[in-house]
Parts: sequence; C-alpha cells; structure tokens
Amino acid sequence: MPEIMVGGIAVRIGPAKLAEIIDLRHAVLREGLPRSEAIFKGDEAPTSLHFAAFADGRCVGCATFHLNEWQGKPAYQLRGMATAPEFRSAGIGTEMLLLAEEELRKAGPIRQLWCNARTPAVNFYKKQGWKVVSEEFVIPTAGPHFRMTKTLT
Repeated sequence: MPEIMVGGIAVRIGPAKLAEIIDLRHAVLREGLPRSEAIFKGDEAPTSLHFAAFADGRCVGCATFHLNEWQGKPAYQLRGMATAPEFRSAGIGTEMLLLAEEELRKAGPIRQLWCNARTPAVNFYKKQGWKVVSEEFVIPTAGPHFRMTKTLT
C-alpha cells in the first residue's frame, strides 16, 4: 500500500470499503445535503472499486470507480473523488488515481475511464492525462462540470 508524507503525517493510500469513505464524500462533495446523497447508485456493486487515503486512521481522500458505459461500451466511471481541505495539493489525489489505474488494469480488459469533473478540478485531471470531451454543464446538486475521459494504456 503506497504511503506518502504530508506535513510530517504518514498518509496510506489503498483500497477501501464504502463505509470508510462516505463521511468524507459527504463533507466535501455533498455538504448541506442529506448524508444519503453521498451514496451513489452502484456503490455497493461487486464491480465497484473504492480507494482512500488514510492519515492517523482518518479518511482524508477518496475515489470510486463504477463499472458503467462510455459511448455504448464498457467503461469505468470515476465518481466521488474528494480530498479533505487540509490535505489538498499534497499529491494524495494523484497517488489515489495512480493506484486505481493500476488496480483497474489488473481487474480486466476495460481501459476506458470517464468522469463528470467539477470545473475547479479540471486542471488537476488534465495533469493526470484526462481530456475534456464536453462543454461545461451544471449538475443541480453539485454545480458546474465538464465530462472528461482517459484511456489506460
């Protein structure tokens, strides 16, 4: 399990259970909404993969990949990626995506990834090799987004 140091704190990055990531997902992505809004359709599917970053036993980063479709073909959709504010811009998101991509390559032949990226996060995803494939659109409960894709090699 990868580990990085953030401000003198060891942060472990690895697979996670849904229950371990919901509180962070709710606090960062669904603030002001009922906690149930942080649980997405497909979260409990056996084909869904959850990843997290833990610092001192607390979840400080999370990302989920749901088996879905992109343009009529099997693909993984990245959903619910979040980092606790005090741990942002420290490499946690990058490390979670690197680990997730490694695990997805092992999981089977599907190489297409896609997500609805919040507008402020688009540059982060671009740095990770994702491409914008839509105009900006608004998700009523989450604000402005762009659809992005990445093909694993």
